[in-house]
Parts: sequence; C-alpha cells; structure tokens
Amino acid sequence: MRSTPEVTVTLFEMKFSHTLTDVRGIEVGHAQDEGALTGCTVILCRKGAMAGVDVRGGAPGTRETDLLNPLNLVQKVHAIVLAGGSAFGLEAATGVMRYLEEQKIGFQTGDAKVPIVPAAILYDLSLGHASVRPDAAMGYLAASQASSAPPVEGNVGAGTGASVGKIRGMQYAMKAGIGNWSMDLNGLVIAALVAVNAVGDVINAKTGHKIAGLRSGSTLNWMKKNQARAAVKSNTVIGVIATNAKLTKAEATKVAQMAQDGLAQSIRPAHTMFDGDTIFALATGEIKADVSLVGAFAAEVMAEAIIRAAKMAKSVGGLLGLRK
Repeated sequence: MRSTPEVTVTLFEMKFSHTLTDVRGIEVGHAQDEGALTGCTVILCRKGAMAGVDVRGGAPGTRETDLLNPLNLVQKVHAIVLAGGSAFGLEAATGVMRYLEEQKIGFQTGDAKVPIVPAAILYDLSLGHASVRPDAAMGYLAASQASSAPPVEGNVGAGTGASVGKIRGMQYAMKAGIGNWSMDLNGLVIAALVAVNAVGDVINAKTGHKIAGLRSGSTLNWMKKNQARAAVKSNTVIGVIATNAKLTKAEATKVAQMAQDGLAQSIRPAHTMFDGDTIFALATGEIKADVSLVGAFAAEVMAEAIIRAAKMAKSVGGLLGLRK
C-alpha cells in the first residue's frame, strides 16, 4: 500500500523540468525574427491567474500594469507578454488578445469577453534591424504556439536580441537571452522565466563570480572611474514568477516585489535609470502557502533563471555568447 505514493513522487520528479511550465496551467510560447534579432514570449494562463507586478527600473515600457494594482477591479489575467522592440513591441499584446478572443477566453463584461494581457518590453534595437519589431502577428504566433512543454531557453522569444554589460557600448557587451528555473517545496511550485537585457553584469551571487557582462572588467568598476554615458539605452530585465500557491492580488504583488531581490542578487548594478526592470507574478491558486515563503523563494528562482539566461545564450550579432 505504501508503494503507490512513492511511485507518484518518482514520476513527478522525472517530469519536473525546472522551467516555468512546472506550474500546472501555465503555458509558454516564443516567436522571433532571427535575422532582425528580436522576438516575443507569451505566458498563457487560460483559466486565469491572480497577478501582480513590480516595476523597479528607471526606463520601463509596459501595458496594463495599472490594472494589476490591488485597488483595481480585475483580479486575474489570461496572459503576460514579454517582448523586444522597445515601446513598439507592446503591439505584440494585441495579437495575443486576438488569439485569446478566438479561444473565447477573457474577462466577461456582459457584452464581450475581454482578454487581460499585461505586457513589458526591453530595448533590443541596437542588434539586428531596428526597423523590425515584435508586432500583433508575432504575438499571435507566439500565443498559438504556447504549450505546457518545457520552454526553449537562450536566443528565443523576448531574449532573441538581449545583451548584457553595455556600459561602454555594444562593442564591449555580451549576448544574453531567456532563462528559466523552478523548485518544488513539498508540492508548492515556484518558477521564474526572465529575459535578461541589463546594462550591468550577470553575477553568481553565491560565489561573486561574474558570468557574463562587460568584456573589459566589471561594470561597477567602470562606473567608479567613469560617468555612465547617457547614450546607454539598450537595456531592461523583464520576467515572470509563477506559482501554484493561493494568493490574493496584493500578495501576488508582494511576491513580484520580493522576486526583484533575485534580480538584484544576480545583476550588478540593477534597477538603474538605464533599465526598465519589470517582474510579474502569477498565482494559479492550487495550494495554500505563506506569502513570505513564496516571495523568498521567488527571489531564489529568479536569480537562477537570470544565470541560465546568460549561460544558454549563443554568440550572434557580433556578441559573444556562452553557449557553444
């Protein structure tokens, strides 16, 4: 009689992929233009998920983040869009809304179902072709390809044109991309997906070792000796925390805030005036959990996902990537 739960645990562990889709009900889809080096990533939650957001960077580009204020009416979202293309890339959310409307998914207003699709963008116009950006068609494609399979990492989706270590300009930068990580705490699953496009360096906080970034020393040391140039603009880290915890809208917002600690651990410097760092949090509501516990480990998985975003990126566009 005792063998059944042991078999169940073993099977679950075999399927656990350390990605965002380890949270049941979460799907991820990527679409990109590999020639133009830009793309978008769509995180779908077809049944809706409680959501919060935290914006820390000084140059954000976002859509529908005011809606996520706990004081406001709508409680659940149906998708999150992460995109390149600077502010132009926010158009990708329109395609995701069209896809969800076709699937009859959205907030019931009485007259129509309106899909709730917050979005955030990063600036990748310095690589590839600046005239090509994620649009509604690309957003629709990413949404239509979303699945619960472990999502691809590296130079895909919103990470296609991502880079790090740009304080001295792109000639000294390195390639980064999309990364995931997740953990299971006795059935409580907490996961992160992040597109890393920081002005600073990616650091292993446990060792202090620089993983990727400025190719001539460290960004912080450069800033000590030189003023950061106003021309530095091609930045921003955008990501999503997902969990199967039962959270209120205010608690989801707190989790997004605490997840920013993982960003600060793994990126130096973080939250600068040259970055638009934005983290969303999604809670599917399957298991009771303490919000402080969820937030604490949201920071841990975010830090690991950022490291993977650096390690999984391939060289492209004249920038060195760590993945062979």
